[in-house]
Amino acid sequence: MKRIGLLSDTHSFLHPSVFQYFEECDEIWHAGDIGDSSVVDRLEAFRPLRAVYGNIDDPAMQRRFPEDLRFDCEGVEVFMTHIGGYPGRYNKRIREILRANPPKLYICGHSHILKVMPDRTLGLLHINPGAAGNEGFHKIRTIVRFTLEEGNIKDLQVVELGERGR
Repeated sequence: MKRIGLLSDTHSFLHPSVFQYFEECDEIWHAGDIGDSSVVDRLEAFRPLRAVYGNIDDPAMQRRFPEDLRFDCEGVEVFMTHIGGYPGRYNKRIREILRANPPKLYICGHSHILKVMPDRTLGLLHINPGAAGNEGFHKIRTIVRFTLEEGNIKDLQVVELGERGR
C-alpha cells in the first residue's frame, strides 16, 4: 500500500501546508509546470518524488524530468504527463498513447481545473489535481491525496489550500 500526494502547476510557489497534507504520503507526484527548481528540491527532501515537466518549465527542468512518465505502483499502471486533456477531450498525442496502451490511472495538469473522472471507454481513471500555485485563473489552490493498494485506487481526497495569491 502506498499513499500518494499529487499536485501540479505550482509555478514556483509551494504553499507551506502542502507538507502538512502530504505528511502521511509515501510519495509525491508533480504533474508539471513546476517553475523554480527549489519547489522540487524541497519536495524531494521531504518524500520520494516523481515528476514530469510542463510548458513553463525551463530547459534545466526538462533535462531533470521527462515529458511523460509511465510506471507501475502497487499494481496500478500510471501514465503522467502535463498537457493531455481529459476523457472525451484528449489532445491527439495523448489520445494515441492512451488508446495504444491504456493505463489504469492517467494523470495530467496544465488546465488548472481539478478533475477526477473515469474514462469508461479506455477503462481508466483520470486525475488532474488542479493548480497548487498562485499563477493562473483558478480561484482556489488544490492538491489530491489517494491510496494505491493491490491494483486499486482508493481513499481519494481533494484538499483545498485556500485562495490563489493568499
